[in-house]
Amino acid sequence: MNHHQSALARRRDELVARSAAQRSALIASLAPLAAKAAALDRIARTLRRYSVVAGVVAGVAAIFGSRRLIDIASRLLKLYLLVRRR
Repeated sequence: MNHHQSALARRRDELVARSAAQRSALIASLAPLAAKAAALDRIARTLRRYSVVAGVVAGVAAIFGSRRLIDIASRLLKLYLLVRRR
């Protein structure tokens, strides 16, 4: 192997090592984003599974407004927890 080929081999090894380090850093920096994407995917999957319910909730929110819908949902949750306790 001549000097030029060994220099190219060393350069290639340096680039492969640098690429591996950059890949690891990129994966580490994207881990929180991947967790958020997984949560959004679960929400989207649930909405697709229960599309009728999601449509009804969106319609009720459009009619009553989101603030009033939150008030109603919190009251229903309290009622559910009281009934479930007995």
